[in-house]
Amino acid sequence: MAALQTAAAAGFTRIGLQSASAVEPAAVDTAPAIVIGSGYGAAVAALRLGQAGIRTLVIEMGRLWNTPGSDGKVFCSTSAPDERSMWFRTRTEAPLATFLWLDVVNRDIGRYPGVLDRVHFDHMSVYVGRGVGGGSLVNGGMAVTPPKAYFAEQFPAVDADEMYGTYFPRARSVLGVNSVDPAWFESTAWYRFARVSRAHAHKAGLRTTFVPNVYDFAHMQREAAGTATRSALAGEVIYGNNHGKRSLDRTYLASALGTGNVTLHTLEKVTGISRAADGTYVLTADRIDLTGRVVETKQYGCTYLFLGGGSLGTTELLVRARETGTLPALNASVGAGWGTNGNVMLGRANHLWDTVGADQSTMPVLGIDDWANAANPVFAEIAPLPTGLEHWVSLYLAITKNPRRASFSYDAATRSVKLGWTAAHSAVSVGMAKKLFDRINAANSTIYRYDLFGAADKVFADDFTYHPLGGCVLGRATDDYGRVKGYSKLYVTDGSLVPGSIGVNPFVTITALAERTMARVLVEDTAP
Repeated sequence: MAALQTAAAAGFTRIGLQSASAVEPAAVDTAPAIVIGSGYGAAVAALRLGQAGIRTLVIEMGRLWNTPGSDGKVFCSTSAPDERSMWFRTRTEAPLATFLWLDVVNRDIGRYPGVLDRVHFDHMSVYVGRGVGGGSLVNGGMAVTPPKAYFAEQFPAVDADEMYGTYFPRARSVLGVNSVDPAWFESTAWYRFARVSRAHAHKAGLRTTFVPNVYDFAHMQREAAGTATRSALAGEVIYGNNHGKRSLDRTYLASALGTGNVTLHTLEKVTGISRAADGTYVLTADRIDLTGRVVETKQYGCTYLFLGGGSLGTTELLVRARETGTLPALNASVGAGWGTNGNVMLGRANHLWDTVGADQSTMPVLGIDDWANAANPVFAEIAPLPTGLEHWVSLYLAITKNPRRASFSYDAATRSVKLGWTAAHSAVSVGMAKKLFDRINAANSTIYRYDLFGAADKVFADDFTYHPLGGCVLGRATDDYGRVKGYSKLYVTDGSLVPGSIGVNPFVTITALAERTMARVLVEDTAP
């Protein structure tokens, strides 16, 4: 966050962080380019536009997380959440609902534009980050590149050699990807939980692999040594990390603001897109205060429009625009091809002698990799469960190769979208996860945990996803570079381009695809 604050202090940007009593900054009504959102794809677009000398406005519906609360911290802790935790909720909605069937996980909170949102549909809810940096603020930082063969399967029209030779390395470099020191991993108490799950997987004949991360592991080692303020080693993750994590506000966005060509407006939600007679785009946006009240409705105009509001945000905007007639030439693929990346969460109960440790880092660094199993492809993160107490639980987020997809439809009464995902869609992922973990339980004489997800008989959490993907799939709703079909100078740069599955945590893929798009667009589409 310091880099972002430095750029702002140097006069490189106006940051519209408004409250009910704040003075509204001078409005930017028009800009050559507008970027909606500030997550991974949006941040790439902002940086590359700024470096190209194109004046660009970034519109973000969340707040800028740079102001400490009364406790001196920007973000609240996972174990003691307050109003900073959730987006306009009165109670937190953590992935784990219960422990020992007791409602001891979630807390009552005040309504505030908190950093994490859980967006609910009929049979699926989606976790998204709210704030400058989007999901990078609230994820576990696992910076995984998908297997090349599976990337090529999902994106047959994209040159995989170019992606793996140029754009994945470029993305990893700017994101600040690094890896845990293997010797420290083997000796530290903070990853005992991962070593225990690794041993159980190996006993079942399964392969495990280290995965890189954007958390600064040198900082983490200093945390363990007591020479740096703890963050990952203090249970911080889903409601933000106060230290150590290289979130987008410290990397891409800080560099974008540093160009002097990028302006950032926060607490503004774009609600509509239309096109003027001269071909420029007109956006309608609601500015809110810290209570969520709409205090102003604004309009913006631009020549180049980049949609980076995430799979949900971008898809909703385009589906609404098509169905209300403001962008009627959008094709039928807009809103289709959506999936959960096969997400399923589950826990296993270990034997009393297999202690996972009271101390657990919140940054996962190991995965069970059975993706090459053609009969049942699964990649499973070995996830932490940091309670500060020994609990004998091994927790996992399974990513399955679920082929089921859903579409969004427009609800005119609410001016919002509905998602056609069903329990039957989720059951496919559950079946695949169960096959893998049945093997592990059989090899280790262990059982599942039944007390973590609310219902007494619920073993697999299949009703939420961390990895929403699709809705504006590359090559279907767009051309092969993210240009939206039917319109010129309209681009998608986020996870809605990915056709429902990428087999691993998706943010490195989203970032690399956005780098590829911007490299092409800046050469072919922008005027000198």
